[in-house]
Amino acid sequence: MLLSIGLVIGLVLGLTGAGGSVFAVPLLLMAGMSLAEATGISLGAVAATTLFASLRNSFRGKALLWMPGLILALAGAVTAPVGQWLAMQLPADVVLIGFCGLATIIALRMWQAATRNPESANWVRASNFTQVPAPDLVCNLNPSGQFELRPRCVSGLLMGGLGVGLLSGLFGVGGGFLIVPLLLALSAISMAQAVSTSLFIIALVSSSGFISYLFIHHPENFSALGWIIAGGLLGMLLGQKISRKLANALLQKSFSISLFIVCAITLARHYL
Repeated sequence: MLLSIGLVIGLVLGLTGAGGSVFAVPLLLMAGMSLAEATGISLGAVAATTLFASLRNSFRGKALLWMPGLILALAGAVTAPVGQWLAMQLPADVVLIGFCGLATIIALRMWQAATRNPESANWVRASNFTQVPAPDLVCNLNPSGQFELRPRCVSGLLMGGLGVGLLSGLFGVGGGFLIVPLLLALSAISMAQAVSTSLFIIALVSSSGFISYLFIHHPENFSALGWIIAGGLLGMLLGQKISRKLANALLQKSFSISLFIVCAITLARHYL
C-alpha cells in the first residue's frame, strides 16, 4: 500500500511537472495516518524524491540555476518550520479544509495552463534536459554568464521563497506549483530551466519542513517513510522513461480532475 502511494507520488511528479506532493497527504490519510503524520511523511518523501531527481538532472545537463534557486530555497527553508508550528496551533479541520482549498487552486491553475499554453506541459520535472538549449536570459544574465542578483530580483526571490516555505510546512506540499510560475515571472528563463530549478528548491524546502517535523513530533517508526520513498524513486525513474511520450496538455487536465476527486474523497471520509 505505502509503496504504491510512493509510486503514485513519484510518477505524477515526473509526468506532470507538479503536484506529486499534493497527492501525498490525502493518500496517506486514506492509509490511516493522522493529518500531522501524513504531512510530515509527505515532506520527507517529497524531499528524498526531488533531491534524487535534482541531482540526476544536474549531472545530465546544465539547466539548473543554482544561485536564484538557492536564494529562494533558503528563504523557504526558514518559513517551512513556521508552517509546521502553525499547523499544530490550528484545528485539524481548518488545516484539512485549507489543504483541499490549496489543492483546488493547484488543479485549476494546471487546467488553465494546459488550456492556454499546452506546449508548456511537455516540459516535466523528470525530463532529461541535456538537449535543451539554454536561451539568453536578457537582464538576468551578465556578460560573463552569471545570474545578475539585482535588488528587485533578490527581493522577489526572497518573498516568494518565504511564501512557498510557509505553505510547504503547513500543508506538506513541495510548492512546485508556485515555484515554476514565480521563476518564469521574475526572469526570462525557459520552462526547462524553471522546472529543473524547482526540483532543487523543493528538495531543500521540503527537507527543512521534514526536519522540523522530526523535532516537533519525535516519530519512532520510519518504515512507512522508507516504503514511500522507495516507491517515489521508482515512480520518478518510470516518469523519466515515459515522460516524453505521455507529457501533454491532456495529461495535465487528467491530473487536475484526479486531484479534485482525491480531495472530494478525503473530505467525505473525514466528515461522513
